[in-house]
Amino acid sequence: MKRSMFKAALATAILVSVGASVAGAVTLKEVQDRGFIRVAVANEIPYGFMDPSGSAKGAGPDVATAVLGKLGISADNIQWVVTNFSSLIPGLQANRFDMTASEMAIRPERCQKVIYSEPNTSYGEGLLVAKGNPKGLSGYSDFAKEGMKVAIMAGADQLHMMQALGVPEANIVTIAANSDAISTVSTGRADAYAATGLTASELAGKSDKVQIVDKFKDPVVDGKEVRSWGGFNFNSSSTDLRDAFNKELEAFKKTDEWKKILSSYGFTPADIEGSSAKTTKELCAM
Repeated sequence: MKRSMFKAALATAILVSVGASVAGAVTLKEVQDRGFIRVAVANEIPYGFMDPSGSAKGAGPDVATAVLGKLGISADNIQWVVTNFSSLIPGLQANRFDMTASEMAIRPERCQKVIYSEPNTSYGEGLLVAKGNPKGLSGYSDFAKEGMKVAIMAGADQLHMMQALGVPEANIVTIAANSDAISTVSTGRADAYAATGLTASELAGKSDKVQIVDKFKDPVVDGKEVRSWGGFNFNSSSTDLRDAFNKELEAFKKTDEWKKILSSYGFTPADIEGSSAKTTKELCAM
């Protein structure tokens, strides 16, 4: 009797284990059969955000909508999920959504946790400072000095850049979202907010208390100027969905419509051209 109960318990445990290992796997057919797909954004302009009317906007959502349409998933069948940037990868791993459209930079450490499409965008760095740039800041390396404070969004790439540049942990202020950046800088809690150039410029346009560093010097890490490549993320088990999306994305990137979407959100011709300079395989191995 005990042996039978043990076997039953073991069988249940195996089934639970197997089920957990494939719980995040989503195929294109499954998405098409259920009639909707869940796509996450982190409310970060101009990459992926919800506008005041509740519509998803940004380089990520606009391109994702066009590509998913090619896969037979209409805009009406996309369920947009808003979450913090630092929750995007955990959310994919927990199967709370099927993909992200936040133009998250493709990094080796992230490639070990989720899978990416090929790059959709490329973008450089920037700094948001108080009006007049009272500290005379010009780049990320300035924050290696004693007493300087730089704000960074939780989970963002800028943390790794600061660490590589020798910025002490005591000089780093973590904020939950981009929406906190203006008050953090204007009240002096931090001397600057480190973000991509596009994000810094967007924030500067919202308040006369802040501005971007005009003569910003791109950070140099390991002898190379830093540039990021953003892509769409999927659960590591969802290779079928990622591959189908990738195929249509690569075709869409050859159209004028794709270029128009990116340029409408402030991406420069260099950003647009540079998006194809590296492959996801290369970026995951760097």
